[in-house]
Amino acid sequence: MNSTSQTWHFPEDAPLQLESGYALKRAHVAYATFGELNTDKSNAILVCHALTGDQYATGENPKLGRQGWWSKVVGDGCPIDTTRYFVICANTLSSCYGSSGPSDINPETGKVYGIDFPFVSIGDMVEAQYRLARSLGIEKLLAVVGGSAGGMQVLEFARKYGDFFHAAMPIATTAQESPRNIALHEVSRQAIMADPDWLHGRYAEEGKIPALGLRIARMSSHVNYMSPEKILQRFGRSPSRPGDAKMFYKPDFEIEDYLHHQGVSFKNRFDANSYLYLSKALDMFDLASGPDGLVGVFRNTGARFCVIAFSSDWLQPPEESRKIVRALTMCNADVSFVVITTDNGHDAFLLDEPEMFSVIRGFIDATYRLRVEGGSAPAAAVGA
Repeated sequence: MNSTSQTWHFPEDAPLQLESGYALKRAHVAYATFGELNTDKSNAILVCHALTGDQYATGENPKLGRQGWWSKVVGDGCPIDTTRYFVICANTLSSCYGSSGPSDINPETGKVYGIDFPFVSIGDMVEAQYRLARSLGIEKLLAVVGGSAGGMQVLEFARKYGDFFHAAMPIATTAQESPRNIALHEVSRQAIMADPDWLHGRYAEEGKIPALGLRIARMSSHVNYMSPEKILQRFGRSPSRPGDAKMFYKPDFEIEDYLHHQGVSFKNRFDANSYLYLSKALDMFDLASGPDGLVGVFRNTGARFCVIAFSSDWLQPPEESRKIVRALTMCNADVSFVVITTDNGHDAFLLDEPEMFSVIRGFIDATYRLRVEGGSAPAAAVGA
């Protein structure tokens, strides 16, 4: 399945008003769609991507020359079946795959924004996707689905537009970033900003890339996407090149080789300033800070929820999902909770997880039967 990325532009008379108060002029959102929208537009599902993801959820990604990041979940016959559902996936604001971000030209100066680009919150990203969906004539989504940072967007949709969708599926996520994760993000940001080629965020004007900083940032982050069990199983202490005297200059272990590969790949495909903005948006996300906490956030949504966590996820451990489920339960919401036993860590939502596939398929199909066809759905269940 192939899909061409499209771009939706905010009307000039209705610019995107950011939560900071800044009006982002000429804002645009790059997005891709998969499947066909039915006559009454009741089969639309919005898929929200993770931190450094893109709009190519499935099919071939023409920019990166590889399959879409969720090709096992979205597609013909997949858990989110595009022969039945119409899937929208938008590149988030501040990213570098076609939506408004730091690498755009500032209309006020005629130069690349760089770090003059305004801060974009998770709420702003959701606002952009909401307006995109409305521009497609969709009055109510069947579901909003996303993992990790995409899961944060799902939860933010519940806060901002709780009546705009029938179902929500936040996966491997949290309602507020932990101090530990904020610290990890800051280490990555400092690695980028310490690179001499970062040039205080003006590297694009000089035709440079802070490649070393990006590589280190990705290496630092990627360790947390895997579980200790998976690292031990896949790499152990297997040597990369035993006997090499230049032990400080070249990887000595396979895990080091792997991280170097991840770093090189990342610096070739992602923008440094985008990484700074997106990671800071995660840090600032905090749904639980209001006077009524999470209960207040979910009180006015009538949507069904299915919350998924992974047993070996040490970036967003199951307890973070349990907090979300507790709040939904206190609101008497229709909520299911599944903790999937796996050694794939945080990245499990991107990998081959048959139990996750079954849960997603069952939840989405049941929601369609219940909310669109008027049938019945299985009773909600809360797992351990």
